[in-house]
Amino acid sequence: MRRTNKGFTLIELIMVIVILGILAAFALPRFANMSSEARAATVEGMAGTLKAASAIVHSKYLVEGSSGSFVSMETGTVSVSSGYALADLAGTGISAAVEADGFNTDVPVATFLRFVPAGATSATCHATYSAVGTVSSDTSGC
Repeated sequence: MRRTNKGFTLIELIMVIVILGILAAFALPRFANMSSEARAATVEGMAGTLKAASAIVHSKYLVEGSSGSFVSMETGTVSVSSGYALADLAGTGISAAVEADGFNTDVPVATFLRFVPAGATSATCHATYSAVGTVSSDTSGC
């Protein structure tokens, strides 16, 4: 009776490990770049949310007869000026109309409110809402 050994030789195992190491060296930098792309997508998503919330607040203001300085929304009372949600840190303007979890807010100028994702710098990675309902975003530094 002849016995045959079944299994891999040491050379075969080492070659598989080397090939996996080479593949990992090329794949790792691609996956490392995903965090900045995810932050940029988050900022763009917040910009879309701000545009939608601003349009809803303005529509509600017009439907209610275009008067007053507050609009009653499902999320709470939103302060308005000329029919558009205010840009304020008090939580009564546009920030009362949107869910901004995972974002920090700051006011670079009195009529703007900037939404910055956690872990990013406000100068180059943010969505900005102005008091007249315009929204912009900068994802160059995300």
